[in-house]
Amino acid sequence: MTPEEKARELAFRLKKLYPDSACSLEWKEPWQLMIMGRLSAQCTDARVNIVCRDLFREMPTLSDVADCDVHRLEEIIRPCGLYRKKAENVKEACRMLRDDYGGVLPDTMEELLKLAGVGRKVANLLLGDVYNVPGIVADTHCIKIGGRFGFYPEETDNPVKVEKILSALIPEDMQTETCHRFVDFGRDICSSPTPKCDKCPEMLRELCDHYLHKSAEKTRKDGEKS
Repeated sequence: MTPEEKARELAFRLKKLYPDSACSLEWKEPWQLMIMGRLSAQCTDARVNIVCRDLFREMPTLSDVADCDVHRLEEIIRPCGLYRKKAENVKEACRMLRDDYGGVLPDTMEELLKLAGVGRKVANLLLGDVYNVPGIVADTHCIKIGGRFGFYPEETDNPVKVEKILSALIPEDMQTETCHRFVDFGRDICSSPTPKCDKCPEMLRELCDHYLHKSAEKTRKDGEKS
């Protein structure tokens, strides 16, 4: 099986396991997803959702955030960690989105990367969920799972490298949904740092280099003991 065939098969099998996967961030407007994507750095989506319920209740419009007192913004988003830099980025990105783009989220990678605090991971999330533009959201789950299934060395932790590799392997029309399924699969089974291989469905284990290598090593050790 070629890497392309394996990636396609993995995408289809994850679809069987998680047919209804979607972005776990709870947003209504594109600017809200932009903010939540920035806040999610080194923070769980669950916590971001909780924090942003309060944030969007107090600041319900793009201009409210763009014109807010940054210290108040820091106070609200503090539970997400790195709150000073995140608050600075969020306020400036909202100002730029309002003043430079008329409040309309850009639909290209080039323009999204101009927004304060928006990197390729968040840009791909925005392109995929707002505009249905194919892309790989190389978050922690994606990076770990791709390595375990053998698309690159398991120790790889370079998001841009992972994005490039998986973009060439996973069918474009399945990239956004597969990344959401990586998140669900990573939370449920293929967790970090230790995956729950004993709970992984056979249809996925038979594609997984990590599991196959672990099984082979166990068989070898058992043979040495006997």
